[in-house]
Amino acid sequence: MGEKEYTLNILGISLLKCNICKEYIQICNGKMKTDAEVLELVKEISDPEIPVLTIVDLGIVEKIKVEENKLYIGILPTYNGCPAMDLIRMMVYEKCYDAGFRDIEVAYLNSPHWTTDRISQQGMDAIQEYGIAAPDASTRIEQLINGESSILCPKCHSSNTKLISAFGSTACKALLQCNDCLEPFEYFKSNGIRQPES
Repeated sequence: MGEKEYTLNILGISLLKCNICKEYIQICNGKMKTDAEVLELVKEISDPEIPVLTIVDLGIVEKIKVEENKLYIGILPTYNGCPAMDLIRMMVYEKCYDAGFRDIEVAYLNSPHWTTDRISQQGMDAIQEYGIAAPDASTRIEQLINGESSILCPKCHSSNTKLISAFGSTACKALLQCNDCLEPFEYFKSNGIRQPES
């Protein structure tokens, strides 16, 4: 059968050459064996609905466990029925597979419950800069529906805004309009711990 041949690609990952078909196969060669290194890897994965937000900044990566070439990643579903979760799970699997892992489990976790409080400050800033109003823990959607509260416009920062629809392009967002600059914008609805009004 001949001897096994190895080479390194530009990422420093071993490629095992098949003695039969002569194709190279990626394997994890010890270049990425720590939980922290896998965390850095999945930081490269963006939320498919808000591409400026990584899944790590979104706060859904709860557990990473590397044992030899076995990899376990536990992720937290966001809103019930979110269509992006299956895609995110596939993206995590593909990213880790491309890095050389073969024994990969990406599992949904039921605990702890994901809330918008888990979004990092960097993630909040990215959402705002993208033109979506970031979650406001002091405001619930029912307050916007009843006209009891308002969300700052991410474009001109006016508080003179109104709710157009409780649902935007996705279930986790609402559609609002600014009465000053007249621009419509989406708001990432908060389901975190309610903060007292100042």
